[in-house]
Amino acid sequence: MKRSMLCVTALMAAMALSACSQSAAETEAATTAATEAATAAETEAAAETEAAAETEAAEASADGESEAPVQTEPLLVYLNDFDAVIPDMFKEATGYEVEVVVGNGAETMSRIEAESSNPQWDVVWIDSMYDVYNLDLDGQLLTGLEPENASGLTDFAKALVPEDKCFYPTGAHAAGVIVYRTDVYDETTAPRTFEELTDERFKDQVGMADPGVAAPAYPLAAYFMDTMGMEGGQEYFTTMFENGLKVYPKNPQVVQALAGGEISAAIMQESNAYEMVHSGEPVAIVWPEDGAPASTRVAAICAQTDQPEIAKLFVNFLLDPETQQELINLGDEGYFEPSVEGVTMKEDRDPNAKLVAADIVFGAENEGDIKAWFADMSAM
Repeated sequence: MKRSMLCVTALMAAMALSACSQSAAETEAATTAATEAATAAETEAAAETEAAAETEAAEASADGESEAPVQTEPLLVYLNDFDAVIPDMFKEATGYEVEVVVGNGAETMSRIEAESSNPQWDVVWIDSMYDVYNLDLDGQLLTGLEPENASGLTDFAKALVPEDKCFYPTGAHAAGVIVYRTDVYDETTAPRTFEELTDERFKDQVGMADPGVAAPAYPLAAYFMDTMGMEGGQEYFTTMFENGLKVYPKNPQVVQALAGGEISAAIMQESNAYEMVHSGEPVAIVWPEDGAPASTRVAAICAQTDQPEIAKLFVNFLLDPETQQELINLGDEGYFEPSVEGVTMKEDRDPNAKLVAADIVFGAENEGDIKAWFADMSAM
């Protein structure tokens, strides 16, 4: 009986031990499964978070909210006007520093040429469109520019953007309007067209700036050579020279000659013409109905700049209607036609003023020949 009880006790103990072992195994398995499930959930959540972050970054980039570039040195801009105001305007608008190097068109291009093997400039912004396009033909400009504000370009400005988008016009002014002395001519005897300036009654009385020296004067010459053909353009100016055309280095010298009575009519840059009117000189301005040749100010970026993003911001800033309006409001330098919509021009600028321009490729490829021809004719 005692042995029988021992057997029963042993059997029960064995059964209890087996039950405990089974329970422990089940618990361990459940714990393992729970851990694996939690790890899988964490992995999935992390993947979803990363995907969401990538999507947000992509959307921000698409909306133009990408991380702002860090500036380590001022953006170096070569220009020929607005040097006193543009650095502060750009810094106020973007927070970035600009350093400017001032020079007329010929000086600026000479500086760029001297630096061709080691460019120091980041942006060039001058009213020498054909010179700047020649830089593009030499592979010196960043291409494919697509500033956001370019969507507001006027029809005239759109037509001047090269196919490779190497530069953008930021405004244009007349390279030459007709200006005459009102104490010599009245509205019935004054010249109304460029063709009339070849008339005998204006012999020895007409002056203009040298296309080889004054940046705005070359677009003037290029326009005639382009629209009349090289031979036709040369014939037109040859007639002018034979009729006593006087060529001065730059427009300020043309102003002096007209104010002093050395000449009584001139083909003059519009800002100088309006300045003469404001100063009380006895002169009047004529905008030819067919249009006045335009001197176009363009902005381009050096292909070797180490600040491409900030340079692009600068070009976009120049295409902002608010920027162009502020430049127009500044004074005599503000006599220009804006390149974007939504800008009001000077009140006393002829509202019917029309600008025309030579083909960009023609003006760039023939620049050397046209300037050399003028230099030869002026030396005769």
